[in-house]
Amino acid sequence: MTYQNPVVPGFYPDPSAIRVGDTYYLVNSSFNYFPGVPLFESHDLVNWTQIGHVLTRPSQLPLGGSNTSGGIYAPTLRYHDGRFYMVTTNVDHNGNFYVYTDDIHGEWSDPIPVEQGGIDPSLYFEGDKTYFMSNGDDDAGNHGITQCEIDIATGKKLTPSKVIWTGAGGRYLEGPHLYKADGRYYLLASEGGTEYGHMMVYARGDAPFGPFVNYAHNPVLTNRNLGGYQIQGTGHADLVDDGHGHWFLIHLAFRQLDRWIQQHTMGRETYLTPVTFDQDGWFTAGDHGTTRATMTAPGLENVQQHSPLVPLSFHNTTIGREWVTLREPDNDRYCFDQTVLAMRPNQALLEETQVSPTALFMRQRAFFSTVQVTVDVPANAAGLTAYMTESQHYDAIVERVGDQVKVARRLRVGPATTLDHVQLLPAGPVTLSLETTNYTYHFFAEAQGKRYDLGEAQAQYLSSELAGNFTGVMLGLFTEQTDAPDADWITFTDFSLTFPKEDDAQ
Repeated sequence: MTYQNPVVPGFYPDPSAIRVGDTYYLVNSSFNYFPGVPLFESHDLVNWTQIGHVLTRPSQLPLGGSNTSGGIYAPTLRYHDGRFYMVTTNVDHNGNFYVYTDDIHGEWSDPIPVEQGGIDPSLYFEGDKTYFMSNGDDDAGNHGITQCEIDIATGKKLTPSKVIWTGAGGRYLEGPHLYKADGRYYLLASEGGTEYGHMMVYARGDAPFGPFVNYAHNPVLTNRNLGGYQIQGTGHADLVDDGHGHWFLIHLAFRQLDRWIQQHTMGRETYLTPVTFDQDGWFTAGDHGTTRATMTAPGLENVQQHSPLVPLSFHNTTIGREWVTLREPDNDRYCFDQTVLAMRPNQALLEETQVSPTALFMRQRAFFSTVQVTVDVPANAAGLTAYMTESQHYDAIVERVGDQVKVARRLRVGPATTLDHVQLLPAGPVTLSLETTNYTYHFFAEAQGKRYDLGEAQAQYLSSELAGNFTGVMLGLFTEQTDAPDADWITFTDFSLTFPKEDDAQ
């Protein structure tokens, strides 16, 4: 079957996937957004449906003070003896831990900490033994892919931490996973940094602690030499099979604004690339070691066509699935009934780095999209945002001024903030809209049948290259407390996110 990449578009990085029976499950990093670790389900590896999040309670996910380079890093999802495990790192609070559940659609346990440090943790089960690995220092101070045996009931170490592999020679060795196939152990990892030099490498051994022999033709997957190609940064993969002899890499990559502009806004996304084993048990991946926008893979012949993105509204979205917050929210400030969203502002602005502003976000999942929402404007301010970080976001903002409503565009890029295209409109509801392309974010306001152009801003200033962060642009609704004496509830209605045309990778 021929399918299109990415299979999960938008800010869904560091994918980890497993197969249980005929169903696949997938998790991603979430950094400083709550709830954490998006959880997807699929029956064909191509079409994925979000079924929730893994970390849904503050006891699982403390995020106070986490910025857009903090919070939850790369998770790993595994299944053993009827139980699902998700292991990850909260880099700002408590380090490495795992949670578990016997019902993938239900609640997960409170965190169980692991004594070994590092980041990008992974689990490997064999018999009654559990192996824990991460990228970091072992007990002797050596750096590399470090592994120990743990008690899965408690997280306690049963053996010393030991470096088992130092990689294939590239910088920033990370994202390790261990597998067993045909009696051999395969150790998969990334090098090059999660940017334009990103690449997948692997080694093979005869025991869980090695020694491991590098694949002679590493990197097995990279787009680092595909100049003039939109998909870049391939890496951080998990290896999964379909139970019928076909293997795949689920991995991250990102799409530049176009084939020549080396900037990306939607973050690192989830891609699917086929794998082929040779007679000697070594494997190759993709199209001559690269990932393409259009790929053909054996084992997917019966898969239905890749489903297009579905238009979203308040009717088919929920808080805690599509809608997320920055850090742990004050739930008393939100009221949502699938037709109307009401929010009551606190003192935190979108620039906040410690607590949660009153704002809801969903991921931008396509270059070409249109967002629209109607705001009933009380004394406080409210708006629509394209948010990358606390210091990089584009907003359309409305505020009541006497018996009128002020509408404006606000651009925050680093230390500079501008407020322009100011319009004073008659009191009453205002409909805000945002039209996105791969190059621009364009805001509009409409009141009493008249539409006002609030201006166009360049996408490149919301790029990860400028932000230096690990997330992607989020489309959000927000409130801000002004000089008004009371934090009034602000009502949002008629929300829609539509996709006027499909993105075409170049």
